[in-house]
This record gives sequence, C-alpha cells and structure tokens, in this order.
Amino acid sequence: MKEKLDAIRKEAIQKMEQADTLDKLNEIRVAYLGKKGELTEVLKGMKDVSKEDRPKVGALVNDTRNALESKLESVRAKLTLKVREAKMKAEVIDVTLPAKKNNMGHSHPNTVALEEIERIFVGMGYEVVEGPEVEYDYYNFEALNIPANHPAKDEQDTFYVNDKIVLRTQTSPVQVRIMEQGKLPIRVIAPGRVFRSDEVDATHSPSFHQIEGLVIDKGVTFADLKGTLAQWAVEMFGPETKVKFRPHHFPFTEPSAEVDVTCFKCGGKGCRMCKGSGWIEILGCGMVHPKVLKMSGINPDEYSGFAFGLGLERIALLKYEIDDMRLLYDNDIRFLKQF
Repeated sequence: MKEKLDAIRKEAIQKMEQADTLDKLNEIRVAYLGKKGELTEVLKGMKDVSKEDRPKVGALVNDTRNALESKLESVRAKLTLKVREAKMKAEVIDVTLPAKKNNMGHSHPNTVALEEIERIFVGMGYEVVEGPEVEYDYYNFEALNIPANHPAKDEQDTFYVNDKIVLRTQTSPVQVRIMEQGKLPIRVIAPGRVFRSDEVDATHSPSFHQIEGLVIDKGVTFADLKGTLAQWAVEMFGPETKVKFRPHHFPFTEPSAEVDVTCFKCGGKGCRMCKGSGWIEILGCGMVHPKVLKMSGINPDEYSGFAFGLGLERIALLKYEIDDMRLLYDNDIRFLKQF
C-alpha cells in the first residue's frame, strides 16, 4: 500500500509540474483527488486492510493527499501569475496612437423646434399635455363638430382601424379630453404624432407631428388669440416678425383664420422662400365653436376660448431652411450633424 501511494504521489507531482495551463492542472486534480480519482480508489480499498494496519494506511493516505494539495496550490499560483502577466502584456496601451474621437449625439431638428415652442408657451403659463395616438372616431371627429358625412372622414384621408377607431389625424382630440375633465380655466398645448393617408413627397408624409393649443376661460376674445400668436411668432422667428390673419373655415372654430408671418429670410421684402410675397403661412386658428364647448360639457354662454394648430415639421423646415421633409426621417448623419 505504501509503495502504491508513493507511486501515485510521484506520478501526480510530475504531471502537475508539467502542466502549462490552469485547465490541464484542473484535469490532474480531478484524476487524482476527485471523487473518482486514484487516491479515492485507494481509500475504497481500506475495507480489505486489517484493523491493526488501518490507522497507518489512513495516515499515509492523508500525507499523500496533503502533499498533492500543497503542490497543486503552488503550481496553480505560478500558472495564475503567468496568465496575468500574459494578459497585461497583451492589453498594454500604446500611448503614441491617436486618441479615439468621441462622437457626441445631439437633438433632432424636430426636437429642437418642439423644445423651443414648448419653452415659449410654458413661459406664457401653458401646460404641455398628451393623448393617445390611436383614438376613437368620436374624439377625432364628432366631438370637434365634424359629422359622419364630413369629407375629413373620407377613407382616403384617414387610417381606420374599424368604424369607431382611427389613427388620429390631429391632436385636437386631446383638447376635447381636457375639456371633458371640467377643470377650468384651461391653458394647454398638445404636441404629438398624427397620421393621414398622404403620399410621401417633399412636403407630405403619412406620419408627422402637430402642436395644438387651447385656452378656455371667461371673457376670452379673438384679441387674446391675436396677441398670443403675435408674441409666439416674435419669440420664435425674431423681434421684427409680424403676423397677418386671413379669414378661413374650420369646423371646430368660429370665426377661424389662417395665420401668416413675415418672411424671416427677407424680412417681408420678397424672396425665394416666401415666393416673393413677403409672407409665410404658418398655422390655423380660431375661437372654439360653441357647439364644441357644449358637447364637452362647457357652457358657451359663460365660457369662451380659442384654439390653434401648427405642424412641427413645417416649423422645422422653415426655421432651418430645409427644402425636403424627407430629410428629417432619412437618418443621414451628414444631414443631421448640421443642427
């Protein structure tokens, strides 16, 4: 038994010294010290040793085990150090190489324009609100004084989910939802994505963004609407900006108007951007129709208000002199890094 243990010790130590990787060393450990290792097999043969010799044999087995474990730890420490040195050598940094360029991202032109618009209106005391993009037909049309037979509900203009649900064509439904809450007075803007069945070209897209505003209070007049939009235009496009209101028709406002601003490229003198007129159409607005107020649970004899809506992409295109709306969505870094 002693000769057998000595042979196991000698053979195991020799293999440990020859091991050049931690994986090979672990295989040697399993082969000699594992549950099915050679030293374990010797212990299983203890049942054949006489009672008198068992203590001596047990002591020899323990000595052999301790010697192998000690050698194992010694070789493992050397191999670990060797692996660490090789890794540090491989990962050494060449300080003479050029530094990597840190490419920082920045806001999209749409986001820049939106944040500027929100900043202006929040400064006037408005609250920014949002609503669902998939909307009930009632909120998108009927509650805005657009009956079932109105052309705006034509399938060629609208994405219908079913006869009662549509992808919203404007953010005006958010205004209706706010009015239905009955918390007066109201002073909000509602930005968000909207959908219309338009062909993609330089100025149209089936998915774009709108920002709509709503004010409801006692004694609100068209003069308040004009003053608000004139102040917004000055802060958005510059101190020399003037506004012009042209009569128009919207089902949910009465009276209604289209709003033009003096061209911020030529100052109203006439240029390519404003097509020589000196004015640029910018948004639609009007006083909230009494029927819309009544359908939302607001007494039109006691309260009045105004609403306005503008296209976010249109503002971005004009402000940054971009001539094709598709550039905003192509994700071309050569274009986006200009802003």
